Amino acid sequence: MMTMMAILIFGGAFGAAIYAIAATVAPRMAQIVDVLFARPQPRFAPLTELVHAERRIAVRRWATASARGSFRPREAA
Repeated sequence: MMTMMAILIFGGAFGAAIYAIAATVAPRMAQIVDVLFARPQPRFAPLTELVHAERRIAVRRWATASARGSFRPREAA
């Protein structure tokens, strides 16, 4: 009876450990394989993406400002 309890307890702990390892490694498996085979990794450059986004925003603001027109309605005298 004690042997059966030990197998169940340690088997459950082993299963939980395998699940935890698989859940943390699986999402990064492509990167792990690339590192193992010495493939170059794409550089992480968040600032260049930010610069491109800022330029798009500036162009859109400029386009909407010029589309509205620059005239002001005249006031009555």
